[in-house]
Amino acid sequence: MEAAGKVTSIFVYPIKSCRGISVSQAPLTPTGFRWDRQWMVINNKGRAYTQRNEPKLALVQIELPNEAFLEGWEPTGSSYMVIRAPGMQALKIPMSKPCDIADGVSVWEWSGSALDEGAEASNWFTNYLGKSSRLVRYNAESETRPVDPEYAAGQITMFSDGYPFMLLSQGSLDALNKLLKEPVPINRFRPNILVDGCEPFSEDTWTEVRINKFTFQGVKLCSRCKIPTINQDTGDAGPEPNETLKQIRSDKVLRPGRKQRGKIYFGQNMVCKDNLTEGNGKVLKLGDPVFVLKKVTSAAEAAA
Repeated sequence: MEAAGKVTSIFVYPIKSCRGISVSQAPLTPTGFRWDRQWMVINNKGRAYTQRNEPKLALVQIELPNEAFLEGWEPTGSSYMVIRAPGMQALKIPMSKPCDIADGVSVWEWSGSALDEGAEASNWFTNYLGKSSRLVRYNAESETRPVDPEYAAGQITMFSDGYPFMLLSQGSLDALNKLLKEPVPINRFRPNILVDGCEPFSEDTWTEVRINKFTFQGVKLCSRCKIPTINQDTGDAGPEPNETLKQIRSDKVLRPGRKQRGKIYFGQNMVCKDNLTEGNGKVLKLGDPVFVLKKVTSAAEAAA
């Protein structure tokens, strides 16, 4: 079997809606890549802030220890996540688990309790965003956040919007950029896995792929909100690329015979079908080949 492409970038987003980290490898867990969307910033009602309402989050940079992406690594007392933003002092968050609990935390349809990263983090984000904020961490010991069972029953995630993984191809980005006056970088779309070597938008049709020795299920086309319109270097929003995506990637164009929801699609939401809780070697790496095991004929046939 010939590979459809290979993994050319892996991105992990430790704090929801803040900047991602490009890594050469990432351990797989049942909720996605390790450290992905394990933290989020919440308001005084416990609701998640995202770039949709707080575009300044795009400018918050995260740094984890390099060894955090090695298999089997565990934080020590001197392991920190370092958070930086324009005009702010660097904030250091210990990577060992905090002990305070924040109740009534919610992201989209899910609510539960989370671990509270404390007063210093709260003050930092409150000052940066100019409104009451706290930084919380997903508490895997006490909480479970299932993905939509209609699409992937039995799968779980942390604070991602909906699914543990999002895959996009370089071909799709290149095809879109050919239509834009000003090309946009991949960070507008916040994928976890970028694949190169396949035809534009071929990932729409992938319902089962093997990457390295792991089997991923393409569960639904990724519908896009306004975040792709936010310049990740400045936090400023504009009409593109969503205006162009409406012309080429709306459900009206891709799925004319299906129920119309007024959505635009770019990328594929995925879950890993393997048991990721036990054993070694659960790591994806740059250069891993991608094999398509099952696919549908077109985006019209894909789940969305």
